[in-house]
Amino acid sequence: MVLAAALALDALFGEMGALFRILPHPVEAIGRLIGAMDRKLNKPERGEGARFLRGVFTILVVAGGAGLAGWLIATLARGLPGGWMIEALIVATLLAQRSLHDHVAAVAIALRNEGLAGGRRAIRHIVSRDPAVLDEPGIARAGLESLSENFADAVVAPVFWYAVAGLPGMLAYKAINTADSMIGYRTEKYRAFGKAAARLDDAVNWIPARLAGLITALAAALTGNSWTRALRVMWRDARTHASPNAGWPEAAFAGALGLAL
Repeated sequence: MVLAAALALDALFGEMGALFRILPHPVEAIGRLIGAMDRKLNKPERGEGARFLRGVFTILVVAGGAGLAGWLIATLARGLPGGWMIEALIVATLLAQRSLHDHVAAVAIALRNEGLAGGRRAIRHIVSRDPAVLDEPGIARAGLESLSENFADAVVAPVFWYAVAGLPGMLAYKAINTADSMIGYRTEKYRAFGKAAARLDDAVNWIPARLAGLITALAAALTGNSWTRALRVMWRDARTHASPNAGWPEAAFAGALGLAL
């Protein structure tokens, strides 16, 4: 019931910005903790081994702390009348189905109404690559790639971890995913410090990424697209992606739509 209500709330209201003008967003609080630990522990004068161990400590503290916070909130909510609604509201804030839809739809609308300039302006909100080098097909491709990857790690994965381990599991997952997005880079600064976060993010997304591909095939069947091609292309091409996980939903999207991504 909690998960169904949360999915409905997110679909209807999205990010609920008004709420977070009053209260801190959970992911924002997690991000502040990661940033503080990065500044404190990831010193360039330390060797790679020392920075790796500090990165392991960081992800354990952040994920463990988020999981503990989730357990405390869920325990307190269960003791309140209508507490399940409080938990559903929190779960809804950790999902991104409406936000993802709105941002990708904005790219399509901008391309249709304003052409290349509008598409480039809209796509910069959802991809990190330079929009100036993208033509109209490139913008559409970048939008679909972002949609497929974020469907897996911002919708399917949080739902999966809530189903497996409740609010503690969902918050711990969001902490790991946020850490990967902040420190999980192969740059000089983060190669050692962020390695544990990146590897753990790969691990916790392994099942959800593949589920996202299967859900995409099911969606293709329900919308008149080719579910068989989605499965075939996913199985054939997913492992060729540089990421161990992103290729599964991306290849399924490509197969369902009959496109090259």
